[in-house]
Amino acid sequence: MYKIILNGITNKYEYDELIKIFLRPEEYLLFCDSDKDKENSTNEESNFYFHQLLEFNERESNALKRMLYEKLRDLTGVRPEWGIHTGVRPVKLVGELINKLGSMEQVIDKLKNFYLFDDEKISLICSTYQTQKEILNEPVPDAIGLYIGIPFCPTRCLYCSFTSNQSQPAKIQEYMDALHEEIRHTGRKMAQTGMYPESVYIGGGTPTTLTAEQLDKLLTEIKHAYDLSKTREFTVEAGRPDTITLEKLEVLKNHGISRISINPQTMKDSTLELIGRSHNSNDIIKAFDMARNVGISIINTDIIAGLPEETLQDFENTINTIIELGAENITVHTLAVKRASRLIDIDKEFHYKQALTVKNMLALSKDKLYKNNYKPYYLYRQKHMAGSLENVGYSKKGCEGIYNIRIMEEHQTIVALGAGGISKVYYPDENRLERVPNVSNFEIYISRLNEMLQRKDDNLFRR
Repeated sequence: MYKIILNGITNKYEYDELIKIFLRPEEYLLFCDSDKDKENSTNEESNFYFHQLLEFNERESNALKRMLYEKLRDLTGVRPEWGIHTGVRPVKLVGELINKLGSMEQVIDKLKNFYLFDDEKISLICSTYQTQKEILNEPVPDAIGLYIGIPFCPTRCLYCSFTSNQSQPAKIQEYMDALHEEIRHTGRKMAQTGMYPESVYIGGGTPTTLTAEQLDKLLTEIKHAYDLSKTREFTVEAGRPDTITLEKLEVLKNHGISRISINPQTMKDSTLELIGRSHNSNDIIKAFDMARNVGISIINTDIIAGLPEETLQDFENTINTIIELGAENITVHTLAVKRASRLIDIDKEFHYKQALTVKNMLALSKDKLYKNNYKPYYLYRQKHMAGSLENVGYSKKGCEGIYNIRIMEEHQTIVALGAGGISKVYYPDENRLERVPNVSNFEIYISRLNEMLQRKDDNLFRR
């Protein structure tokens, strides 16, 4: 076991995130100035291990990260492909560096020799950044992203950590009544302040858990509440194929929705059963066929690399099938074992064991998608990802998701409605965001709705 001491540091969080890429939590103890027992640890578990002391006196953040990286790389032989970067948004870093350094050549040099990025990752994020710049200008101040959350699913997946619930129809309707009130309230406030949605994204959970009648009522409320005349994109996550019906798809089409998600995660039936999905691969194909017959023109599909018991061949079959189905937008997720998921209770070290498998899966997906004219257009990272890798959204030209790009670049206000929705107010002069969260529990959201509305009044609509 390693005992790691950071002198002159009071917040060790970002350094801990870097260390976890090299060492498992049980292999080290980390102390900084705010730890009272830094010098004389009495941690009982540590008494059973030999401590190798690693002590650092550097206070500048990136310099300390480089020292940690180089020391742990030499000790473990691990060479993280994202270098010293532990953040969620490496593409955003490219934009910041472009503004600071002035040329892509200087950015690439900085990423390689200062942040220690692998060449392949540099190429990936620079290509993603260029695509974003080609399709989107800087957002205008009054244009916002509108997110509406439906926190219900038919079942809870093994890896899921999102706000999702299984509930009775009466409770779901009670939630929808409260959500409609928030929609109407924010619609009035946005009209008063001149705000309008550039994009609308209905996510979850699984929005198509709702009945066709509930979907119709929701979309009608949205149409009446907001000025959609300048809205460039309207997305509904259909998500789970077992919630998709012809009647619901016709409701979406009748309201002008041309963009949906159908998210199989895998095309291997035994894996679908293992992770808690209540559909099979044939249901996914049927959902695609129904959506196409109704006239849905853009379908996004999410798949996951690194699911339990899956081989590279299984993943290749999933990629091949989704390409054959003609999904315009494919997001390849790296499995992340989150604290709120059931998977962490089964095997808290699963993401460590899957590192090499996932690396090979991501390489295969990139190769196949490039060859079939998909290009990366957004990218983000999460904690506890297998191999400390990334999620990448690939798209055919002209089918990129505006909301996905905006939420990652963090240069636009996001107005988020419903349980678990986190609004983010963007202040361009200071280049910062201020969070305005709703509570995540849907029953508490219902009972405290007036408080949620007041939070928005005080923090979003002060103009």
